[in-house]
Amino acid sequence: MTNTTKRAPVRIGIAGLGRLGKRHATNLAYRVPGAVLAAACSPVEDELRWAFEALPEPRVYSDYEALLADSDLDAVWLVTPSSLHADQIVAALRAGKHVFCEKPLSLDVDECERVLAVAREYPHLEATIGFMRRFDPSYRDAYEQAAAGKIGRPFMVRSQTTDQNDPEGFFVRFAPTSGGIFLDCTVHDIDVARWFFGGARATRAFATGTIALHEGLRESGDVDNGVGVVEFEGGRLAVFYASRTMAHGCDTQSEVIGTSGALAIGHNPRRNRVEIYEAGGVRSESTPTFFDRFEDAFLHEAQAFVQAVGARLNGMPPAAAAGATLADALEATRIGKALREACASGVPVTL
Repeated sequence: MTNTTKRAPVRIGIAGLGRLGKRHATNLAYRVPGAVLAAACSPVEDELRWAFEALPEPRVYSDYEALLADSDLDAVWLVTPSSLHADQIVAALRAGKHVFCEKPLSLDVDECERVLAVAREYPHLEATIGFMRRFDPSYRDAYEQAAAGKIGRPFMVRSQTTDQNDPEGFFVRFAPTSGGIFLDCTVHDIDVARWFFGGARATRAFATGTIALHEGLRESGDVDNGVGVVEFEGGRLAVFYASRTMAHGCDTQSEVIGTSGALAIGHNPRRNRVEIYEAGGVRSESTPTFFDRFEDAFLHEAQAFVQAVGARLNGMPPAAAAGATLADALEATRIGKALREACASGVPVTL
């Protein structure tokens, strides 16, 4: 006889409804089977107004503690400023909520370690950090090919996160709290390298950078273009490039080099497969933002989190983590901070 017992949905409250928070909220409300976006939280009146208009009748809160006190919620989804992540994750776990949090776990290594210590007290709760490239179909395919030995032993990663130039300088205003270009952008590339290297430990970091366009970053000790080199145990190397000043769009790409081959992911940052033939030549349009480039990845990571929480709520053993763990996020912060320090001092940093 077929088991037709219907599982209860995972009821989620989202905190943070900025430009990325709105994307996550829409996915959770309309595109993730088994999820119900039951509540939304923001201290910004315009964002709460958006929730009323765009979401299917969520309860709204202006205070995070009130959101956590909602006994109807199984999980919280955090898309809040980086400086709040550690405290908010700890509070969610202590309130008995499963938690998904956008990267980074924290800008401070000690704070990351504190979160890991608290999470160990709640092994029955799911806690995931949003490194979405692990869920991107192209990155996932490349990872599976590398894991199957198709390129031999991976020993070199070249990876970049470069955003289209924003003349309005959103990230200049964001710089005082972003942690800088290496913790805000390169942290994704760091996670990619560690993923393909099987979680190898970083041993030394080098970095440099420049301000090509946005002088306002100087006040925060940040740059708009940065290059980093990280040595990992076992003779592995990673080279990273981050930029805020691309003219053509969001250009995220990675290359994984092994002892018997290589894998290239996203070398042509085209929006789709259309090629435009005109008087000036042949061209393809680029993905304008990281939202457009990683739309599927954001959706897949939400689906994976809801499936994992649903399994726990229904007394089933959770599947092995497909996304980044809290420990992965800790190491990404540790390496990102080392790159920032190396860039500022001009001196290599030993980890």
